[in-house]
Amino acid sequence: MCRWFAYISPEEPCLLKDVLLDPANAISKQCSEHYLPLLLPHGEEHELDDSKDALLKMRNSLLNMDGLGVAWYTKAAESYVKGVEGQRPALYKSQSPPISDFNFRNLCGNTETYCLFAHIRATSGSVVTQVNSHPFVFGRHVFMHNGAISDFSRIRRDMTDLFSYDTYCNVLGSTDSEHAAALYMTNLTNHGAKDTWEKEYPITEMLSALNKTVVQIMELQQKQLGDKATPNSLNFCATDGKKMVACRFRNHATEQPPSLYWSEFAGRTLNQKFPGHPDGTDKVNETATKGTDEKIGKHTIIASEPTTYDDSEWHLISRNCALTVDEQGTEKEVPIEYDSKLNAVDPNHP
Repeated sequence: MCRWFAYISPEEPCLLKDVLLDPANAISKQCSEHYLPLLLPHGEEHELDDSKDALLKMRNSLLNMDGLGVAWYTKAAESYVKGVEGQRPALYKSQSPPISDFNFRNLCGNTETYCLFAHIRATSGSVVTQVNSHPFVFGRHVFMHNGAISDFSRIRRDMTDLFSYDTYCNVLGSTDSEHAAALYMTNLTNHGAKDTWEKEYPITEMLSALNKTVVQIMELQQKQLGDKATPNSLNFCATDGKKMVACRFRNHATEQPPSLYWSEFAGRTLNQKFPGHPDGTDKVNETATKGTDEKIGKHTIIASEPTTYDDSEWHLISRNCALTVDEQGTEKEVPIEYDSKLNAVDPNHP
């Protein structure tokens, strides 16, 4: 499946190179290598190939080579465009592998931001093209997804019937994920027109819109497929540049959703200005300009995989829960609310 990485802070910017390129398990390396504490087997099973969990192997054995996308927030437009205040997302998408993408590497080495989305794609069936790469931008709002909407082709038309006119027009690709993004924006803006995409909404409304999107997808599947519906993997993330909401969700009675972690500490280890090294305590950060007693600003990272090798810096988001991050950077984990009757049976893993 795909992998994504998100960073947000009210006071501490990150250099894209520090968080996306340099670490041994940076998202740019997760095309083929994976690190999943609390999910990968322990004891006698040391490697992914040793796992007896077929679903776990399927999710993490695939090469994520079907597209790269990065959205970062900048205040540049505020200085030039009338009516624009605050940060807005800039977007870069490519079909090249991130490690060998010259433009991506150069961009990362010279760009800092207070809010960042990065995504590497493993297609679930739709065409490999730049418009199908995440993240997806709606005004000041950005959305990305890891997982799959099961039987998407069976509910796609019904999903579009729920869209506002402008969100429908903004869907440029064919992925289930972009359709989920359009449904989220329709819910967030209460079917608002394009100008409502420039507004900020309370974190409670962002969470409610995400929760509603998850439930609507399952309801459409139940309507179309009945007891033949199969489970979804819906690891969604959305931001307006100041706040962020993400969920780790799978509508199955026992199966785990795809991996999703968060950290309020790893940004210091990833930031080359500060002592420490993302690849281990035995590594030395020779570029540090800050002292060991200096503190980094409040920040939050949400990612499919940890990008530092200190497990104590990371928390696994609980099954079928959402994580919210408000304007002050305060994190809160809450359950996704839905009727358990919407759970589905996986024919391969009943």
